Amino acid sequence: MNNRELADTFTLIANLLEIKGEIIYKTLAYRKAAESLTSLGRDAKEYWKEGKLKDIPGVGQAIADKIAELLETGQLEFLEKLKAEVPPGLADWLAVPGLGPKKIALVWKELGITTLPELDQAAKDGKLRGLPGMGEKSEAQIIAGIESLSRRSGRLPLGRAYPLAQAIIAQLRQVPGVSAAEPAGSLRRMRPTVGDLDILVAAAESAPVMDAFVNLPRVERVLGKGETKASIEFTDGVRAQLWVHPPERFGTALQYATGSKDHNVRLRELALDKGLSLSEHALTRTDGSGEITCATEEEVYAALGLPWIPPELREDRGEVQAARSGKLPKLIEIGDIRADLQVHSTWSDGKLTMLEMARAAARRGIKVIAFTDHSVSLGVTGGLSIERHAEQQKEIEAAQKELGDTIRILHASEVEIKADGSLDYPDEFLATLDLVVASLHTSLRQPREKVTARLLNAIRNPHVDIIGHPTGRLIPEREAADLDMEAVLAAAAESGVALEINAHPARLDLEDIYAKRAKELGIPISINTDAHSEADLDMLHFGIATARRAWLTAEDVINTWPTDKLLDWLKNRK
Repeated sequence: MNNRELADTFTLIANLLEIKGEIIYKTLAYRKAAESLTSLGRDAKEYWKEGKLKDIPGVGQAIADKIAELLETGQLEFLEKLKAEVPPGLADWLAVPGLGPKKIALVWKELGITTLPELDQAAKDGKLRGLPGMGEKSEAQIIAGIESLSRRSGRLPLGRAYPLAQAIIAQLRQVPGVSAAEPAGSLRRMRPTVGDLDILVAAAESAPVMDAFVNLPRVERVLGKGETKASIEFTDGVRAQLWVHPPERFGTALQYATGSKDHNVRLRELALDKGLSLSEHALTRTDGSGEITCATEEEVYAALGLPWIPPELREDRGEVQAARSGKLPKLIEIGDIRADLQVHSTWSDGKLTMLEMARAAARRGIKVIAFTDHSVSLGVTGGLSIERHAEQQKEIEAAQKELGDTIRILHASEVEIKADGSLDYPDEFLATLDLVVASLHTSLRQPREKVTARLLNAIRNPHVDIIGHPTGRLIPEREAADLDMEAVLAAAAESGVALEINAHPARLDLEDIYAKRAKELGIPISINTDAHSEADLDMLHFGIATARRAWLTAEDVINTWPTDKLLDWLKNRK
């Protein structure tokens, strides 16, 4: 089982235990283990082989034994017994708004239904209103909640959530009296996917902000509206929540709402050591002598004796300890980027000519652009033959002459790693290109050993400079290839090849956990837009966010290097 399958197993256990009515600390233990496994930078199987499962955050002896059993057998006796007590399909009900574990258990035990369609029908037939604590209003809410689930596809991709949240925030900032408006939660931490959109506003008067929020365009339903909190659902099923706080308390509110939960636990522990209690409202002195209000996050962290910690780092991966010891990295910023080393043109599946794309990149401050139009076997993209590459080279020379020294154009290719592990072009031709990006696009569902071997073959080819979007995932449509990432990272460290963080929000591949591990191993990182149009060039900030989540500095990323240094690196790799 891979890390995600293990995490899903422990999440299911936690959900079923909640419905069963188990004490809360047991369910939280399984959720913490699931979160740790999801964000683990190595394969849990490696920890198991080394006898170090308890080194995984949140994993004690009992859960370590369960991980070992799952890895050994693919099954877990504890879960099978739990499924015999609580039908596993009930866990799906937790996604229905207004249905908590106690109500789910009540409906199941009283009516004997175990599936969402049965629940929907029971509500429509009026069978729930006779149960304790439930009535016609509860039935209507459940029906509406199940209907909304059909419009939702789980967590939102960052590329969809971010612009929507920015549009909402821009409108709320125009409301008179609003002094600040910011995203919170996993969106502010720039995770690849987010749940509901969480937005915080600082304003002395909340009513005008609430009215503006619930009357935003495309609002399908107002799920709730109070004095300081409101929740809405848009016509596409996306949900957004708003909290309004007094400006003098906005710092603690924003810090709390940004999370992560585990990061906040660390801060609360630190606050208690200083005789303070940290909440979303203030830092309160535990001796009863008053409170400290914070208008900014910087004030919150300063009160705890810490420098401000960037939101992208707040995942309890050592950032608080690093801040205490003065070892927080100076994270990469979008202004550090000088080169875009994966860009497409009309020579394959791009929308603009090379000259048009190069001009657009130069307007954005890019000094080096590599045209990596697809290789021949990826026919759907109009991949280039070797003969067409020769024609492309002539056009590059003409474009370079017209642009002068405003931007350097590299003749490159995104070369397909074929199903048998070979590359699309012979080594003799690869050696003639300025830069080679090798990528997986097809046969991603091959067994782990085979798909990993394909990637290792490309990594070890001396003419390959960058591995593009290493796992091939597309969020949310396509899962990543089942790669042995430890083997991939080890081979990359040995060969010196760069691994790409693909900035397209449908990819964000390499994931932050592996990019952080790559940094630890000294592997060069390249952040590229994979742009197929001018608008795509503006997706760079998504890749930067992933790099920041991976603790990367400008020095870790080859795209930040001066042109001469980058060209020397490419030349030496030949």
